[in-house]
Amino acid sequence: MIKSLFRGLARSGAVMLMITCATTSQAAPQLLWGDTHLHTSYSFDAFLNGNQTADPNTAYAFARGQPVIHPGTRVRAQLKTPLDFLVIADHAEFYGGIRDIYLDGVQKPNPNILERLAFWYTENEIRDAIDSGNGQTYFANLLPTDEDPIEAARSWTENTAAAAPPGADISARNAWQRMLESAKRFDEPGEFTALIGWEWSSVPGGANLHRVVITDASLEVAGTFSPFSSTDSPFPEDLWKWMDETAAGIGARFLAIPHNSNISKGQMFSRRSLRGEAITADYAKQRGRLEPLVEITQYKGDSETHPDLSPDDEFADFGLYPWYIQKVRTDNYQPRPGDYVRSALKTGLELENNLGVNPYALGVIGSTDSHTGLATAEEANFWGKMASGATPERNAGPRNPNSPNNVGPTGWSMQASGLAAVWAEENTRTAIFNAMQRKEVYGTTGPRIRLRFFAGNGLKVEDLDRDDWHSYLKTKAVPMGGNLITTSDTAPGFLVAATKDPLSANLDRIQIVKGWLGKDGRAAEKVFDVVWSAGRISSNGKLPALEPQLDEKTGVWNDDQGAVTLRTVWQDPEFNPAQKAFYYARVLQAPTPRHALLDAIALGLDAPTVGESVIQERAYSSPIWTMPQ
Repeated sequence: MIKSLFRGLARSGAVMLMITCATTSQAAPQLLWGDTHLHTSYSFDAFLNGNQTADPNTAYAFARGQPVIHPGTRVRAQLKTPLDFLVIADHAEFYGGIRDIYLDGVQKPNPNILERLAFWYTENEIRDAIDSGNGQTYFANLLPTDEDPIEAARSWTENTAAAAPPGADISARNAWQRMLESAKRFDEPGEFTALIGWEWSSVPGGANLHRVVITDASLEVAGTFSPFSSTDSPFPEDLWKWMDETAAGIGARFLAIPHNSNISKGQMFSRRSLRGEAITADYAKQRGRLEPLVEITQYKGDSETHPDLSPDDEFADFGLYPWYIQKVRTDNYQPRPGDYVRSALKTGLELENNLGVNPYALGVIGSTDSHTGLATAEEANFWGKMASGATPERNAGPRNPNSPNNVGPTGWSMQASGLAAVWAEENTRTAIFNAMQRKEVYGTTGPRIRLRFFAGNGLKVEDLDRDDWHSYLKTKAVPMGGNLITTSDTAPGFLVAATKDPLSANLDRIQIVKGWLGKDGRAAEKVFDVVWSAGRISSNGKLPALEPQLDEKTGVWNDDQGAVTLRTVWQDPEFNPAQKAFYYARVLQAPTPRHALLDAIALGLDAPTVGESVIQERAYSSPIWTMPQ
């Protein structure tokens, strides 16, 4: 407990409040920081792309603040501030299999495993991919072609038996047990939580429909089942059925967190299922119950919104990642409403109006999707998505050799993002899972911005200064992730407060994003600036942006502009008590240098050749929904 408090002291200007509250019977919840989406050498794509050594032991050690060896560069790497929890989310598809080519992590081929992998490649091809540390070409052969997701899923099920090599289930069970042993070694209730999970990686026709599946099962109980994979079924409904049936059998809970909806070809938050059928009330109930959260930001871009979908939002042009997961990368990216979280929240209001159930009442988190085994979301401590691309020279290019004109992502076009923030009663598996289910969580692009968000009547900013602020506010308000029943024509108050990460830049502003259902049954959206740092005046609803103030030769920024803390109680000037609506907070930092600029400086370049030089980091709260009585 003492170590947790001192770790928090390094980050939060309000830690003394938490220390005081920890001794009371009405203690405020702890703000816990973690990563729910971390891949190790047990993931086939990580292993083929240079990570042959960073296994679950390495991942947990790094998350807990210990120095480790980077699997690609072989240099020492360490987090500045440890995480409070971690989900090792290795792909369920051939879980740990390719790693088993080598025994004990050394280059000693295992003939039995090579026979299984010969299903995909020749033995020489496999060895070449692993020994060179550059398996991109080999990995690309496993990716789907560019097709309609629904048609591709139908075709895929006809060939399910051919999706995994013979014996892959044995290798996966062994690797799963090894991961659980590592979790047991590093899990320490009250100090660090090893949440148990994996990734279900359905990608029909290049449409990313991936989910991270998390359970609150004990380590012993988790050893009684094997992760459900997309080779078992590419359809989300089949995953949910397995989650429900398994939960009933073992007495534990599951939830699934979709990620990279931004590259789902409109299918992640569609109005019809992957089987091409219209969403029903039963479908909506099951999905809403089992998928309460979405990953809004990570290495492969932001999934909040897109300029084409939110043309009036001046900050929508952020973290764009226009490449699908398919063999040939092309410039055919097309943003669709089913790809982005804000659009999904709006679609959810419309579907609820027709079905009586909202399948997309989503809370939000951030996480990394790192495949190096190292959970890094800091610009100055970014170790790349893949181990083979963790140096400045490799981050600059080249692009995908399988695509015409070298179209595709590079290390510099990736984001150093993100983190999951959880308001939990204690640092335990049960408490964190409970917070996720009630959506009292939020996501950031990396900085540990402390964010609180409530809606109710009679709220004051001074309420946050009480020792019992959380329990007191819950007597007259709902926190992020909650539903507020409006009983009068008076607009509720939205109490929002953000404090900067002491190791990052000051804050620019807090915005509240609103979506509502009109009389015509169609949803609309609007962004409000509600509180901002001093020195600027909003004119005609337009607040001047903070200009970047940084030295592009050193990467050092000016910390004179912006605010350490921003907080206010805001009322919607356009509130309509008859409308269903959602509201979420978006916190913007002052501009700082991106990892691409820091790499470019190190290489002696004036600017990165790919990607932006400057980033305006941000935090997203889970929404609060208002609804008529």
